[in-house]
Amino acid sequence: MMRWPSLAAAILSLALLSPGGPATPHDGAAKAADGATKAADGMIVYGVIPPRFGSPPLRAVTQNLPALADLGVTTLWLTPIFESPPGDFGYAVTDYLTVREEYGTRADLDALVAEAHRLRLKVLLDLVPNHTSAKHPYFRDAAARGPSSPYFRFYQHDPRGAPVHYFDWSHLPNLNYDEPGVVRWMTDASLSWIRTSGIDGYRVDAAWGIRERTPSFWGAWTAQIRRARPDAILIAEASARDPFYAAQGFDASYDWTSEPGHWAWEKVFDDPDDIPERLDRALQETAARAPEARVLRFLENNDTGARFITRHGPNLARVAAAALLTLPGVPCLFTGQEVGAEYEPYDVNRVVHLDRGSALRDWYKKLIALRAARPSLRSRHWTRVPVSVRSVYAYVRTEGAERTLVVLQFGDQPVNVVLELPDRQDQSATWRDGVGGPSPRMDEGRMSLSLPRWGVAILGSN
Repeated sequence: MMRWPSLAAAILSLALLSPGGPATPHDGAAKAADGATKAADGMIVYGVIPPRFGSPPLRAVTQNLPALADLGVTTLWLTPIFESPPGDFGYAVTDYLTVREEYGTRADLDALVAEAHRLRLKVLLDLVPNHTSAKHPYFRDAAARGPSSPYFRFYQHDPRGAPVHYFDWSHLPNLNYDEPGVVRWMTDASLSWIRTSGIDGYRVDAAWGIRERTPSFWGAWTAQIRRARPDAILIAEASARDPFYAAQGFDASYDWTSEPGHWAWEKVFDDPDDIPERLDRALQETAARAPEARVLRFLENNDTGARFITRHGPNLARVAAAALLTLPGVPCLFTGQEVGAEYEPYDVNRVVHLDRGSALRDWYKKLIALRAARPSLRSRHWTRVPVSVRSVYAYVRTEGAERTLVVLQFGDQPVNVVLELPDRQDQSATWRDGVGGPSPRMDEGRMSLSLPRWGVAILGSN
C-alpha cells in the first residue's frame, strides 16, 4: 500500500495485542471459492492508477479500456477510489461508500464497470479494511470523546489507550476486528459495491494485518462475499508463502518473502551474472512453503518505487516480462508497464499514454496471447532445465500432453547454450518456436540454441 519500512516497529507494537497462532481453514470459504479459483489460473491482472490515465480519472480509464482489452489482460485492479483526504494516494479512507470526488461520480464508476464487462474485462476495487484515515469521522469522534465514544472500540488501542498503527503510519489507525460493529461495517461496505456497481471482487490492502490480529475474520468475510457473488475474485496483499490465505478463500496472494512488503524478486535482477540462480531460489522458496497457493507475480506495482525499466533498462525488462508471463502464478502488470512508462507511483501528476505503439507493448501482447493459447503456460507445473551457460535460465511447463520450453538469456553477450532436457518425451519431441526466436538443434537428447544477448526462446510441443 506504500513504501514499507522495517517490520520491527510493527512487531513491537503488537507484542501485547495480537492473539497470535494460526487459524484453521474456514470450510465455508474453501467450498465457496473452489469454482472461482479455477478461473484465476487464466487471469492476467492490470493495476490502474486512475489519475495517471487523465482527467476526470474514472472517465479517462473508461476511454482507455479498449487499449487494455487489446493488450489481452483479463482483470483490472483500480487503486483506491474511495473518499480520502486531498493529496493522499487513497489508502487513508474517510468514507468507504463514496467515490472520491476528484475521481468522478458513482455513475462514472458504473459506466466504467459496464464498459469493462462489455469488453470482457473484470474490475476489482482496492479495499482498505486494515485501518482508516485518522481523519475518518469515526476516528475523530473516538479521539475527541475517548471511551465514551461509540466508535472508541472500533479502533485498536494499546494498554495505555493510545491508538495502534503499523510502521510509521500514524495517520492510519488500525481497526479492531474483535468488535462486532467493525466486522458488520466492513462486510456491509464490501458487499455494497458488488451489489450496486457490479464489481467483480477486491484486491485487499494489508490483509496480513488483520490476519495478525483477528485471523478468524477472513474466512467468514470471503464466504459472505461469495454468497453474494460466487465468482468473485479476491486477492490478498499478503505473502503467498503463508498458506493461510488460500485456506481462507482468497484466489491469490503476493509474491513476497515471509516479511510483509518484501518482494521475493526484490534483489533478483541486481547482479546480471547471478539472475538465474537468484530467480530459482526465489521460485523454489515460494513453491516449498505454499505449493498450493496461487502467487500474484509482478515486476512492479504501487510499492516498488522507480519502474523496472528505469532500474534495469529496456533489454532486461523485455526478458523479465517473458519470465513473468511464462512462469506459474497470476501475472500482474501495472499502469504503463507495457509501454515502458517511467514514474514514481505515488507522484500522480503525470499522465501515462497507453495508445502509443511500441516494440515493448507488441512484445507484451505477444506473450499474453501465447499464454492464453497454451494451457501449459497457465498450469502450476514447471521443471527447471539444466543449461551450460550461467546467464541462461530454462524451464519446461506442462499440461497434459502439451509442453512448453522457455529459455531466458539474461546476459549482455550472445551465447551458444546446451540444454539437458530431463524427460525422454522432451528429448524426442518436435519443438516449434512461439515468439520468433532461434530454432533449436537436437543431438542425442540435448538441445542446442544460439541466443542473442537478452534473448528469449519459447518453444512448444504437444
